[in-house]
Amino acid sequence: MRIKITEGVPRHPDWRMAEPVNLEILDGEQIAIVGDNASGKTRLVEILTGHYPLFRTEVQYDFGPAERRLVSENVKYITFRDSYGEGDRTYYYQQRWNQHDIPEDMPTPRSLLPSSSLLTPSDKSQPPQSDTTSVRGGGHPAQSQAQEAASFQIFSPSLLDKPIVTLSSGELRRFQLTKALLGRPRVLILDNPFIGLDASTRDQLRLILRQLTEQTGILLILVLSRSDDIPDFITHVLPVDSLRLLPKMTRKEFLAQQAVECRPPVPSSSTSATDKGPEIIRLNHVSIRYGNRTILNDLNWTVHEGERWALTGENGSGKSTLLSLVCADNPQSYACDIRLFGRKRGTGESIWDIKRNIGYVSPEMHRAYQRDLPAIDIVASGLSDSVGLYVRPRPEERQQCLRWMRVFGIEELAERTFLRLSSGEQRLCLLARAFVKDPSLLILDEPLHGLDLGKRAFVLQLIEDFAARPHKTLVMVSHYEEELPPCITHRLRLQRCQ
Repeated sequence: MRIKITEGVPRHPDWRMAEPVNLEILDGEQIAIVGDNASGKTRLVEILTGHYPLFRTEVQYDFGPAERRLVSENVKYITFRDSYGEGDRTYYYQQRWNQHDIPEDMPTPRSLLPSSSLLTPSDKSQPPQSDTTSVRGGGHPAQSQAQEAASFQIFSPSLLDKPIVTLSSGELRRFQLTKALLGRPRVLILDNPFIGLDASTRDQLRLILRQLTEQTGILLILVLSRSDDIPDFITHVLPVDSLRLLPKMTRKEFLAQQAVECRPPVPSSSTSATDKGPEIIRLNHVSIRYGNRTILNDLNWTVHEGERWALTGENGSGKSTLLSLVCADNPQSYACDIRLFGRKRGTGESIWDIKRNIGYVSPEMHRAYQRDLPAIDIVASGLSDSVGLYVRPRPEERQQCLRWMRVFGIEELAERTFLRLSSGEQRLCLLARAFVKDPSLLILDEPLHGLDLGKRAFVLQLIEDFAARPHKTLVMVSHYEEELPPCITHRLRLQRCQ
């Protein structure tokens, strides 16, 4: 398995790197592409996959010993942007929690997988063992068996028949990887595969990917915003900086030259008051069920003004569902004993009365922005608490949006359309949207998704500064302990219901 590019220059000027791309990936190498946000990582991948046709040359692939020769058959690319695949045509932001509004023909993971013979509940509890010797000898059937065995470990059979839009962010990522593996690719490119996954699932995924490289001969290319996420099975690193592909180096060489570390923000001088402020959130014996599946079971939770909460738990434990109750996105909140900002839910307040006090960002929200609007319109949608904005902001609103875009270092992107931004730039745009009305309650669900080392430190400091101000309350979700700011005063860990 080899890939070679010589003097690669995309035909369209908007697709070009700052310099022609020269690259050779040799048999047995496993690659990580690393770089800051907007450095050109995605552009390089689009060149590798043939999405950007080259001028006077082409990407040379050697897919041997595979029988299939087409690039589309051998190269699979899972992008950072979460997608429900065929379900995106009718998907809207709150649909995951509006079960009654999910069409009967909404696809399920089973219907979208190319093969689910190893993914049925009646199968054995352990995946079949592959013939490692024959795989190393290039036997394609054994490679296929090993990849299907890996799929069995990644995706839970209990999720096969759920509507695709009801999967959590972490469950969706595991589904995407399973779908790609069942296509038996020779080259698998994964954009930020570890974000959105809890710690145990990240460890499991690293082990599975390692086994794939050892047993199947597959070439893995990981595109990473977090250079500290480089697994030990990676042999070589391709650094990308300012739209330039730097010389390929070994993983050991790359890690040795990393002199810049992400230092945690300095803890704020404010301390948690001994006298509790007014109640912001109160959930009293709240249970949420969909069919025979229980998501939250008899949950009690109270948040007071000025508290800074870390909300944690494994994938599928109900974190996003809990936040959907607080943000008035889940219709089941009317049937629960919930008080928000001192008022019982369902006593005459509108959804907009609740949202007016809340700034929010989440993977579900990121997934819902499918319209290619100018970035400043995305930020401005936070002023009206809408996902999607169809009216340009007024002059005073525009200035307010520009101020927050300036704070997040993206003011120059104001007129660039959202879908043309890098994943990290999109996340900064959505963070500016969450802060734009200076809310009293800030809810951040995996806010650092896709951000590079420097941007993570920068955003963490902004969160820290926000939480230090009077009458501000914070709830933050992260699967990385080091991504939680030092200002955290309280913790709630959810356990997945059986």
